[in-house]
Amino acid sequence: MIPGLWLDGSTWSAVTPPLEQAGHRVRALTLPGKESKDADRAGIGLKDHADFVVAAIDEAEEPVVLVGHSGGGAIAQLASDARPDKVARVVYVDAAPMPEGSVINDEIPIVDGELPLPDWGFFEDEDLVDLDDELRERFRALSIPEAVGVAYDRSSFTSERRRDVPTTIISCEIPSKMILEWIDQGAPFVREVAAIKDVEYVDLPTGHWPQFTKPTELGQVLLEIVSRT
Repeated sequence: MIPGLWLDGSTWSAVTPPLEQAGHRVRALTLPGKESKDADRAGIGLKDHADFVVAAIDEAEEPVVLVGHSGGGAIAQLASDARPDKVARVVYVDAAPMPEGSVINDEIPIVDGELPLPDWGFFEDEDLVDLDDELRERFRALSIPEAVGVAYDRSSFTSERRRDVPTTIISCEIPSKMILEWIDQGAPFVREVAAIKDVEYVDLPTGHWPQFTKPTELGQVLLEIVSRT
Protein backbone atom coordinates (compact mmCIF):
# COMPACT_ATOMS: atom_id res chain seq x y z
CA MET A 1 0.00 0.00 0.00
CA ILE A 2 1.55 3.25 -1.22
CA PRO A 3 0.48 6.55 0.32
CA GLY A 4 0.02 9.75 -1.62
CA LEU A 5 1.77 13.05 -1.12
CA TRP A 6 2.34 14.19 2.50
CA LEU A 7 1.30 10.83 3.96
CA ASP A 8 3.20 7.90 5.47
CA GLY A 9 2.27 4.26 5.84
CA SER A 10 0.44 4.77 9.13
CA THR A 11 -2.34 6.67 7.36
CA TRP A 12 -3.61 3.36 5.92
CA SER A 13 -4.27 2.02 9.45
CA ALA A 14 -8.04 2.50 9.39
CA VAL A 15 -8.29 0.90 5.94
CA THR A 16 -6.39 -2.35 6.46
CA PRO A 17 -8.46 -4.22 9.12
CA PRO A 18 -10.85 -5.92 6.63
CA LEU A 19 -7.87 -7.15 4.60
CA GLU A 20 -5.97 -8.39 7.64
CA GLN A 21 -9.03 -10.04 9.16
CA ALA A 22 -9.49 -11.95 5.91
CA GLY A 23 -5.94 -13.28 6.21
CA HIS A 24 -4.17 -11.06 3.70
CA ARG A 25 -0.63 -9.89 4.41
CA VAL A 26 -0.63 -6.11 4.23
CA ARG A 27 2.47 -3.94 4.01
CA ALA A 28 1.80 -0.20 4.29
CA LEU A 29 4.91 1.55 3.02
CA THR A 30 6.51 4.71 4.38
CA LEU A 31 8.50 6.07 1.46
CA PRO A 32 12.00 7.62 1.65
CA GLY A 33 12.05 11.09 3.18
CA LYS A 34 8.70 10.57 4.90
CA GLU A 35 9.97 8.84 8.01
CA SER A 36 9.30 12.01 10.01
CA LYS A 37 8.74 15.73 9.55
CA ASP A 38 12.44 16.25 10.21
CA ALA A 39 13.73 13.57 7.82
CA ASP A 40 16.29 14.52 5.20
CA ARG A 41 14.46 14.85 1.88
CA ALA A 42 17.25 16.54 -0.08
CA GLY A 43 17.78 14.96 -3.48
CA ILE A 44 14.94 12.45 -3.23
CA GLY A 45 13.01 12.06 -6.48
CA LEU A 46 10.20 10.09 -8.02
CA LYS A 47 12.55 7.28 -9.06
CA ASP A 48 13.73 6.85 -5.46
CA HIS A 49 10.17 6.20 -4.35
CA ALA A 50 9.55 3.82 -7.25
CA ASP A 51 12.79 1.95 -6.51
CA PHE A 52 11.75 1.61 -2.87
CA VAL A 53 8.49 -0.05 -3.92
CA VAL A 54 10.31 -2.30 -6.39
CA ALA A 55 12.57 -3.46 -3.56
CA ALA A 56 9.48 -4.31 -1.49
CA ILE A 57 8.05 -6.28 -4.43
CA ASP A 58 11.32 -8.19 -4.74
CA GLU A 59 11.15 -9.12 -1.04
CA ALA A 60 7.73 -10.73 -1.49
CA GLU A 61 7.62 -14.46 -2.16
CA GLU A 62 4.49 -14.21 -4.31
CA PRO A 63 3.04 -11.65 -6.74
CA VAL A 64 1.61 -8.61 -4.99
CA VAL A 65 -1.33 -6.26 -5.36
CA LEU A 66 -0.12 -2.67 -5.36
CA VAL A 67 -2.52 -0.07 -3.96
CA GLY A 68 -1.54 3.54 -4.69
CA HIS A 69 -3.43 6.59 -3.50
CA SER A 70 -3.20 9.83 -5.49
CA GLY A 71 0.49 10.44 -6.23
CA GLY A 72 1.16 6.96 -4.88
CA GLY A 73 -0.64 5.71 -7.97
CA ALA A 74 2.14 7.11 -10.16
CA ILE A 75 4.67 5.31 -7.99
CA ALA A 76 2.70 2.06 -8.25
CA GLN A 77 2.60 2.48 -12.03
CA LEU A 78 6.38 2.89 -12.21
CA ALA A 79 6.92 -0.12 -9.95
CA SER A 80 4.62 -2.30 -12.04
CA ASP A 81 6.48 -1.15 -15.13
CA ALA A 82 9.70 -2.43 -13.54
CA ARG A 83 8.20 -5.73 -12.31
CA PRO A 84 5.16 -6.60 -14.47
CA ASP A 85 5.52 -10.33 -13.76
CA LYS A 86 5.41 -9.82 -9.99
CA VAL A 87 2.39 -7.51 -9.79
CA ALA A 88 -0.96 -9.29 -9.83
CA ARG A 89 -2.94 -6.05 -9.95
CA VAL A 90 -2.51 -2.30 -9.51
CA VAL A 91 -5.28 -0.47 -7.66
CA TYR A 92 -5.40 3.30 -8.15
CA VAL A 93 -7.25 5.06 -5.31
CA ASP A 94 -8.57 8.34 -6.71
CA ALA A 95 -5.71 8.19 -9.17
CA ALA A 96 -4.98 6.78 -12.61
CA PRO A 97 -1.96 5.68 -14.65
CA MET A 98 -0.19 8.65 -16.20
CA PRO A 99 1.12 9.12 -19.75
CA GLU A 100 4.87 9.05 -20.33
CA GLY A 101 6.54 12.29 -19.29
CA SER A 102 3.81 13.36 -16.87
CA VAL A 103 4.38 14.78 -13.40
CA ILE A 104 2.36 14.18 -10.25
CA ASN A 105 1.89 17.90 -9.56
CA ASP A 106 4.40 20.65 -10.33
CA GLU A 107 2.07 23.43 -9.13
CA ILE A 108 2.50 22.69 -5.42
CA PRO A 109 4.33 25.64 -3.83
CA ILE A 110 7.95 25.03 -2.81
CA VAL A 111 8.74 26.26 0.71
CA ASP A 112 12.31 26.07 2.03
CA GLY A 113 13.26 23.50 -0.59
CA GLU A 114 10.39 21.06 0.01
CA LEU A 115 6.63 20.74 -0.41
CA PRO A 116 4.65 21.12 2.81
CA LEU A 117 0.90 20.48 2.76
CA PRO A 118 -0.58 23.69 1.27
CA ASP A 119 -3.44 25.67 2.74
CA TRP A 120 -6.83 24.10 2.01
CA GLY A 121 -7.60 26.86 -0.47
CA PHE A 122 -5.02 25.32 -2.82
CA PHE A 123 -7.33 22.35 -3.42
CA GLU A 124 -10.51 22.04 -5.47
CA ASP A 125 -13.82 21.82 -3.63
CA GLU A 126 -14.24 18.27 -4.96
CA ASP A 127 -11.00 17.25 -3.22
CA LEU A 128 -12.35 18.26 0.16
CA VAL A 129 -15.75 16.54 0.12
CA ASP A 130 -16.42 14.85 3.50
CA LEU A 131 -13.11 16.16 4.91
CA ASP A 132 -14.60 18.02 7.87
CA ASP A 133 -12.72 20.32 10.24
CA GLU A 134 -11.75 17.48 12.58
CA LEU A 135 -10.36 15.37 9.73
CA ARG A 136 -8.53 18.36 8.29
CA GLU A 137 -6.84 18.93 11.64
CA ARG A 138 -5.87 15.27 11.84
CA PHE A 139 -4.58 15.24 8.26
CA ARG A 140 -2.46 18.35 8.82
CA ALA A 141 -1.05 16.98 12.07
CA LEU A 142 -0.03 13.76 10.31
CA SER A 143 1.25 15.46 7.16
CA ILE A 144 4.94 15.27 6.26
CA PRO A 145 6.55 17.62 3.72
CA GLU A 146 7.19 15.99 0.36
CA ALA A 147 10.45 16.04 -1.55
CA VAL A 148 10.17 18.38 -4.54
CA GLY A 149 11.42 15.79 -7.01
CA VAL A 150 8.66 13.33 -6.17
CA ALA A 151 5.95 15.69 -7.37
CA TYR A 152 7.96 17.52 -10.05
CA ASP A 153 9.96 14.73 -11.77
CA ARG A 154 8.64 13.39 -15.07
CA SER A 155 7.68 9.74 -15.36
CA SER A 156 9.66 7.44 -17.63
CA PHE A 157 8.74 3.86 -18.47
CA THR A 158 10.74 0.89 -19.71
CA SER A 159 8.20 -1.41 -21.34
CA GLU A 160 4.65 -1.52 -22.64
CA ARG A 161 4.22 -4.70 -20.58
CA ARG A 162 2.99 -2.45 -17.77
CA ARG A 163 -0.25 -2.29 -19.72
CA ASP A 164 -0.70 -6.04 -19.33
CA VAL A 165 -1.01 -5.76 -15.54
CA PRO A 166 -4.68 -5.97 -14.45
CA THR A 167 -5.82 -2.61 -13.12
CA THR A 168 -8.58 -1.24 -10.91
CA ILE A 169 -9.40 2.45 -10.66
CA ILE A 170 -11.34 3.48 -7.56
CA SER A 171 -13.08 6.73 -8.49
CA CYS A 172 -13.88 9.04 -5.60
CA GLU A 173 -14.26 12.68 -6.60
CA ILE A 174 -14.80 11.99 -10.32
CA PRO A 175 -17.38 9.33 -11.32
CA SER A 176 -15.98 6.53 -13.45
CA LYS A 177 -18.47 7.31 -16.21
CA MET A 178 -16.65 10.62 -16.68
CA ILE A 179 -13.35 8.80 -17.19
CA LEU A 180 -15.01 6.55 -19.78
CA GLU A 181 -16.40 9.61 -21.57
CA TRP A 182 -12.92 11.15 -21.70
CA ILE A 183 -11.56 7.92 -23.15
CA ASP A 184 -14.28 7.92 -25.81
CA GLN A 185 -13.39 11.53 -26.65
CA GLY A 186 -9.69 10.65 -27.01
CA ALA A 187 -8.56 13.00 -24.24
CA PRO A 188 -4.74 12.87 -24.02
CA PHE A 189 -4.58 12.72 -20.22
CA VAL A 190 -6.39 9.34 -20.18
CA ARG A 191 -4.56 7.74 -23.10
CA GLU A 192 -2.58 5.50 -20.73
CA VAL A 193 -5.82 4.30 -19.12
CA ALA A 194 -7.22 3.58 -22.57
CA ALA A 195 -4.17 1.47 -23.43
CA ILE A 196 -4.51 -0.91 -20.46
CA LYS A 197 -5.77 -4.30 -21.57
CA ASP A 198 -7.64 -5.25 -18.38
CA VAL A 199 -9.12 -2.36 -16.39
CA GLU A 200 -12.13 -2.16 -14.10
CA TYR A 201 -13.73 0.77 -12.32
CA VAL A 202 -15.23 1.03 -8.83
CA ASP A 203 -17.04 4.15 -7.63
CA LEU A 204 -16.58 5.25 -4.00
CA PRO A 205 -18.08 8.75 -3.91
CA THR A 206 -16.22 11.04 -1.49
CA GLY A 207 -13.33 13.49 -1.64
CA HIS A 208 -9.72 12.88 -2.56
CA TRP A 209 -8.70 11.25 0.74
CA PRO A 210 -11.02 8.26 1.33
CA GLN A 211 -8.55 6.78 3.84
CA PHE A 212 -9.73 9.63 6.10
CA THR A 213 -13.31 10.17 4.96
CA LYS A 214 -14.45 6.59 4.21
CA PRO A 215 -11.76 4.22 5.53
CA THR A 216 -14.06 1.30 6.34
CA GLU A 217 -15.74 1.46 2.95
CA LEU A 218 -12.38 1.71 1.19
CA GLY A 219 -11.08 -1.30 3.12
CA GLN A 220 -14.09 -3.34 2.09
CA VAL A 221 -13.73 -2.31 -1.56
CA LEU A 222 -10.06 -3.30 -1.50
CA LEU A 223 -10.93 -6.66 0.06
CA GLU A 224 -13.41 -7.36 -2.72
CA ILE A 225 -10.84 -6.39 -5.35
CA VAL A 226 -8.08 -8.51 -3.83
CA SER A 227 -10.42 -11.47 -3.32
CA ARG A 228 -11.28 -11.67 -7.01
CA THR A 229 -7.73 -11.02 -8.24
